[in-house]
Amino acid sequence: MMTRTFARKLIPGAILGAFSTLAGASAFQLLEQNASSLGNAYAGSAAIAENASTVFFNPAGMALLPAGKQVSLSLDMVNPSARFSNNGSIPPRFNTNTGGDGGDAGGWAAVPSGYFTMSLSPQWTFGLGIGAPFGLKTEYDNNWRGRFLATKSDVKTINISPALAYKVNDQVSLGLGLNYQKLDAELGSAANISALLCANPLLAGLCGAGLLNNLEAQVNTKGSDWAWGYNLGAIFQINDKTRLGISYRSSTKYHVTGNVNTSLPTVMAGGPISAPLAAGLNAQIAAGLANGPIKLDIELPETWTISGMYQLDDRWTLLGDIAWTGWSKIQSLDIYRSNTGALLSTTPENWRDTTRISLGANYRWSDTTKLRFGVAADQSPVGNDDYRTPRLPDNNRTWLSLGAQFKLDGGGVVDVGYSHLFVPNSTIRDNGHSLTNQAARGLLSGQYSNSVDILGLQYTFSF
Repeated sequence: MMTRTFARKLIPGAILGAFSTLAGASAFQLLEQNASSLGNAYAGSAAIAENASTVFFNPAGMALLPAGKQVSLSLDMVNPSARFSNNGSIPPRFNTNTGGDGGDAGGWAAVPSGYFTMSLSPQWTFGLGIGAPFGLKTEYDNNWRGRFLATKSDVKTINISPALAYKVNDQVSLGLGLNYQKLDAELGSAANISALLCANPLLAGLCGAGLLNNLEAQVNTKGSDWAWGYNLGAIFQINDKTRLGISYRSSTKYHVTGNVNTSLPTVMAGGPISAPLAAGLNAQIAAGLANGPIKLDIELPETWTISGMYQLDDRWTLLGDIAWTGWSKIQSLDIYRSNTGALLSTTPENWRDTTRISLGANYRWSDTTKLRFGVAADQSPVGNDDYRTPRLPDNNRTWLSLGAQFKLDGGGVVDVGYSHLFVPNSTIRDNGHSLTNQAARGLLSGQYSNSVDILGLQYTFSF
């Protein structure tokens, strides 16, 4: 029974919230597939079809690109900041090392992408894209007060997307893409060995004397999987000035498998702790935190986007987006031992579907220079403070974006963009959703101060 208790309460602590890290868009979604749309806060993303990155945003847009071949290479640098301020946190039982506030859990991360398109005929266009639609890295100080809930979350995705577009006529274009996507996750946390040992009434004397205090394990979990999805799109040229785009990206179902690895403390013999007792306790710890395989099924959400583009005059172009993302698919995270099928943990997330609204404008400064502007309101799937975790101290976001495009001699195009995301302070009160878990992990209570900065650079050339 004690071994099962260890497995159910310690190992999952390193996994919970595995796919919940700060990113450019809400939750852990990454819109950063180019720098050209970054300056517009991605307004008009499914309608503008400005370069080969339309493979990601709306494959139908490939039919509107110039005939021939085009390559678009982009690097976005994303810098989320997440700083916790304590207000009433309670350390776990039998642990007197409260630790600090963890520092800034964010940091710069690179999001590269590359897209290629090629005309097959006047009606058909082929495209291929590689990008990262989800993920980012957050990491706290190892000794911070919330270490029993999270220390490190490093989630990466790679999406490979072949696509086809068909130009029905001058007014309608259609597109289809496949997505072959890999997810890699590395997660860490501390485990409170003292609290779980001291749940045994036979050890009450040793625990009351503080002889088993401050025993901690370091738990590291790695997992990965490949999965398939698809995306569809259509673009309608309403008239010479107005264009409408609609795109859909399917959900992606992952069956993540991986392993748990632990660095265990040692109970030393001495005083009232005899050598046989110390050996027995160490064996119990090792059995309860045994390294081994785990599995987790998770479905990442689908997204619908409706975009518009309106040519106001020969200099100004207006852009708009409404996007819906089905985050409510993630209601809980259920973690199993893959070799036995035993359930290790069920943790409620209770996420909600989200809406993102963005508006932007382009101003043609000259024949070679274009200026970009954009704002967006981006809803967080965390709609209840009770379900905010240190792996995802997320809140609604407001984007403010600027960018520019420069056409070079020889036909190359350079785009630069910058966005700052304003995030309201977020309240957290996380005890693992029960008093029993609070005894092992403590209560993390306070407020997060969050923000995100994104810098993008893109080079596009046709041949």
